[in-house]
Amino acid sequence: MPSSLGCRFDYTGRHVLITGGTAGIGLAIAHAYRDAGAIVSVTGRKSRLADYSGNFDRLGYFQMEANDPGHIAAIARGLPTLDILVNNAGEPAPGGFEVRFEPDTFELTVQIILFGPYRLAHALKPVLAKSDMPGGASVVNLASLSSYFGMDAVPGYGAAKAAIVQLTKTLAISWQSDGIRVNAIAPGHTRTRLFDQVIDLPEFVNPILARTPMGRFAEADEMAGPVLFLTSPQASFITGQTVPICGGYSIF
Repeated sequence: MPSSLGCRFDYTGRHVLITGGTAGIGLAIAHAYRDAGAIVSVTGRKSRLADYSGNFDRLGYFQMEANDPGHIAAIARGLPTLDILVNNAGEPAPGGFEVRFEPDTFELTVQIILFGPYRLAHALKPVLAKSDMPGGASVVNLASLSSYFGMDAVPGYGAAKAAIVQLTKTLAISWQSDGIRVNAIAPGHTRTRLFDQVIDLPEFVNPILARTPMGRFAEADEMAGPVLFLTSPQASFITGQTVPICGGYSIF
């Protein structure tokens, strides 16, 4: 079955949950799994999927605030079968960048980026452990280039994304006995609705492009293929790893 960029994976009948899957990278990953035959659900903050604009054909939906234990418990009750969890949901600066250094904003950002994904993964661990997926069930976390580099624009986001890399290692060790592999990707600068708001600002864009050997930004679809690979049987001996997908930005 096809996935992004012509690479072929067969996920027929497999159950996949992608948080924050209503736009951007999350939606691109959802489309790739759906096109590969999977039964895909996404999460978003709004009460109904119909409240979003986009191509959501054959996608299930759960409402979820990443730091809401009630929403997480409802998802766990609503998913009797699950093979793959993609922890994609996140927000770089809830409340706006002007308050990004305020302690309450910092704490809320870490709750959304780090605590929420851990709570959800923990709640779904029992059903993931029952998966008969060849190569094991999988959790894929979304790290970031800010996992590695200081970025004063998003202090809480960077701190939480750095912790995601360590959490990925820890869960990979702990959950291997349950047949669950845990990996992460660290997307580079990717064309999404949020990023397109600054795409015309040369003072922001030019230094990024100058440091990127490939000389361009990523498209959201280019994140999907690596995720599908990491959860496939072809990656059955890969766990605890964070894979940068950044056009070479991180090698400098």
